[in-house]
Amino acid sequence: MSGTKMPWVALQPRVQGLPLSATLAINERSHALQQAGRQIYKLGLGQSPFPVPPSVVAALQAHAAEKDYLPVRGLPALRAAVAAYHERQDALGRTADEVLIGPGSKELMYLLQTGFAGPLVLPTPCWVSYAPQARLAGQPVQYLPTRRADGWRLTPAALDAFAQATAGTPRLLLLNYPSNPTGASYTADELAALAEVARRHRLVVLSDEIYGELHHTGAHVSMARCYPEGTIVSAGLSKWCGAGGWRLGTFSFPPSLRPLLDALAAAASETFTAVSAPIQYAAIRAYAGGPDIEAYLNGSRRLLHALGQHLAEQLRAAGAHLPDPDGAFYLFPDFSAHAEQLRARGIASSPAFAERLLEETGVALLPGVAFGHAPTTFTCRLAYVDFDGAEALARVAEAPPGRPLGEGVLRACCGAVLEAVDRLCDWVVGR
Repeated sequence: MSGTKMPWVALQPRVQGLPLSATLAINERSHALQQAGRQIYKLGLGQSPFPVPPSVVAALQAHAAEKDYLPVRGLPALRAAVAAYHERQDALGRTADEVLIGPGSKELMYLLQTGFAGPLVLPTPCWVSYAPQARLAGQPVQYLPTRRADGWRLTPAALDAFAQATAGTPRLLLLNYPSNPTGASYTADELAALAEVARRHRLVVLSDEIYGELHHTGAHVSMARCYPEGTIVSAGLSKWCGAGGWRLGTFSFPPSLRPLLDALAAAASETFTAVSAPIQYAAIRAYAGGPDIEAYLNGSRRLLHALGQHLAEQLRAAGAHLPDPDGAFYLFPDFSAHAEQLRARGIASSPAFAERLLEETGVALLPGVAFGHAPTTFTCRLAYVDFDGAEALARVAEAPPGRPLGEGVLRACCGAVLEAVDRLCDWVVGR
């Protein structure tokens, strides 16, 4: 129309103002500061420091020429390998037809939220992308805060009270353990108690077990073992296999949720089509396991256990409250004991805490607000992954078996992480 300028772009409200994922943003900022010559300790992005196992890399090389579109649900041989893996690990009894392969579990989670007719129930603190995905999918989120006194774990009593108060609609409970951001996990008895509540209230559970293989003592138990009829298991190669950039995730469904699997497969056919063929062929080798994979996992677990325990002790000595990490490579310290001193320094929120820490020490981590905590709390997440994983595994292999790794070994192969936490602790207490 004459005299009227039409905008080139009009954004949907679900997208307008949506920031870059906090984990990816801190990684990009850390890299930019390093490029500018700053000494930066990268404890922000939760990326596995370990290399992809050589046998899995060899499988990728052997199938690099695979170029055809594969079935939407995934390569049949890979789906069979994933089903067999879950049978070995968790005795789930699921079949290849109940497995869906995607370009990372993150994409599968988003598709699930576009297809599930009901709110997403999020125990907090929780991973940074769960709630933004719900926003993008147009789904409501119901937050279920956990308590520091419970190690930030969901309790059966809290879940029962919440489920009673929100009865009447289908609900999707997202349970993530070992936890990002806390590193805490659940025992078999704790899962059985949560399963009893979920069963009574007919909750659908998406059990995000992407860090399951990185339980520090290899004692991970799947929620699907306790609540098989209502649990979708989410996993993938990114964390335990060091293959985040390969982008391969898996969902395993119970027979009772087959309509949901079929709906997600249809949505996949209209979005990502299929996961990269060479990656799927290589993943068969990863899920087949074997002595080399077990040695790789045992070395990873041994190092992460020793490092996590050592850092937790350092942080507690500086006045932080945090649960012992059971798995993964995260710690979630709460520095509320220093709130008065921090406010006196002009630091009144977790974003201000993280920003000043980065400016004054070079330590990059994420504020608790990114994980669903109120901004005025002094929680933060640090990912203790800023080390050369290949070198670290070699040193662990040389260490005497059956004995804890000492501080000397940790400083030799993870020195930057220990130095970063030294700086963090000194900064918090004003040394």
